[in-house]
Amino acid sequence: MKVRTLRSLALAACVGLLAFASGCDEKLTDIAGPSPGLTPTYSSISQNIFASTDSSGRTACTQCHTDQGRTPAAGLNLRPEVGYAQLVNMPAPQKPGAIRVIPGDAENSYLVQKLDGTPGIIGQRMPRNAGPFVTEGQMLIIRRWINQGAQNN
Repeated sequence: MKVRTLRSLALAACVGLLAFASGCDEKLTDIAGPSPGLTPTYSSISQNIFASTDSSGRTACTQCHTDQGRTPAAGLNLRPEVGYAQLVNMPAPQKPGAIRVIPGDAENSYLVQKLDGTPGIIGQRMPRNAGPFVTEGQMLIIRRWINQGAQNN
């Protein structure tokens, strides 16, 4: 009888643990907001954030940060084929000592600071003109990409 009770308790504990773990499984589509296909990869961020206007009305970053027909704003060209090289381990010319994207360190990456509107940035929060801004979920995914090493994937 005691063995059966212990097995039942062990089974119930396992089922409860599995239910708890699955409840903590974060689904990126649930947090990505107006860009549900967004994943923590450079290609996804480039396509869904930098090069696309989303359903919240936030304009594509490449409307200003492009070399097609203009000089890129802040010297930053975010077109998909050149954006990675312009971001990762590159100095931000507007703020001496700042690096646009520091692999493994989202909070000290100037890109995150500009998108968040962190005190101490030079110029305006991005995107300009008071938003709409990148959502918290989109920022979480950008931070995750950077914190995971900012790979060119």
